Amino acid sequence: MQLARVIGTVVATVRSPGLEGARFLVVQPLNRDGTPSGSPVVAADAVHMAGPGELVYVVAAREAALAMPEPFVPVDHAIVGIVDAVESVDGAAPAAWEGPS
Repeated sequence: MQLARVIGTVVATVRSPGLEGARFLVVQPLNRDGTPSGSPVVAADAVHMAGPGELVYVVAAREAALAMPEPFVPVDHAIVGIVDAVESVDGAAPAAWEGPS
C-alpha cells in the first residue's frame, strides 16, 4: 500500500468487461515526506469517492484487481482509501501533508 495524491482524471470510452462504471484517476505516488516518488499512474477508484487533490491509499498488482467490485478485472492500481490526517511519531503533521495541493 502506498500514499499518493490524486492529480487528474481519465476518460475511457472503451472498457473491459467488469469495469463499467469504474472511475479512473491519475495519482502521483509519494515518499514518506510527501514528495513525489516516480511517475504518476492511472488507478481505478475502488472507493468511488476520491477526487482531485485528495491524499489516498493505492494498491497495485493482484491486490488492485481484488479491490474492485468485480474481482480480477484488468487493473494495475486501485485506490482503496482516502486519508483524513497524517501525523508523525511526535504527533505533528509534516507540512507536505497539509491539505490538497
